[in-house]
Amino acid sequence: MTVTLTGATGFVGRRILRDLIERGCAVRVLVRDPSRVHGLSTHGELEVVHTPDLFAEPTGRLKNLLEGSETLVHAAWHGKPDHYTSPLNITCLKGTLDIANAFAAVGGKRFIGIGTFAEYDASADLMTTDTPLAPNTLYGACKASAFHVLRCLLSTYGVSFAWCRIFNVYGDGSDEDERGVVSYIRRQLRAGQEVLLTRGDQERDYLDVKDAAAMITDIALGQQQGAVNICSGEAVTIRQLAERIADEYGRRELLRFGVRPENPFDPPRAIGVRKDVR
Repeated sequence: MTVTLTGATGFVGRRILRDLIERGCAVRVLVRDPSRVHGLSTHGELEVVHTPDLFAEPTGRLKNLLEGSETLVHAAWHGKPDHYTSPLNITCLKGTLDIANAFAAVGGKRFIGIGTFAEYDASADLMTTDTPLAPNTLYGACKASAFHVLRCLLSTYGVSFAWCRIFNVYGDGSDEDERGVVSYIRRQLRAGQEVLLTRGDQERDYLDVKDAAAMITDIALGQQQGAVNICSGEAVTIRQLAERIADEYGRRELLRFGVRPENPFDPPRAIGVRKDVR
């Protein structure tokens, strides 16, 4: 099976790439910087294709990039620290729809999109795939819009479609999302500096990025359609998480709770409900 992967150099995307290769898939990655995937040990076939800006490619070029691929895992999106508010989310939304159109036009069979728990109504304690979508950030709104349009668009082409809504993911310290609270805590502790936090009583659903990527790969290579939560299904407070990480360094005294203002977009509780992948 030939799988095309976008976003292969991102925090989650690079783990998906490793999983696909380890499972013997022939993988084509569309990347801005090919040097970031060179040297990867492979058990399958890896084709690296350069695109200066995937979301700005014209239709003809997109068709060339996607020709011959049966499955597309679309993990690319704006990933800078301002991703919740950046107008580049709109660019990514439009580009994603163009990519899906081109994929269907060249005979693609299965499209896997990457969504976010930020699409859901933040007032919901437990978030199932039946929880209403009511995003309160531009990022969440654009992801939710992509889901709605792709579901209808791809069904008209007969393309199988799954949408993976990721909750909070973290790495092991050597492989970390620089935007996340876990990365911030580890960085401060390694430097012996104070960790400035909110009160820390928000409850979150955290999942190791390796487990998240494995779930997405299972879905990509399987038959499941529609929205899927990529989550642990377990609640942990930010305080508990910070103390757990600080104990790894023996530096709990560096944690400073209640000194950082609360994020107005931050729901008090966001826990996913997980269903078995079929």
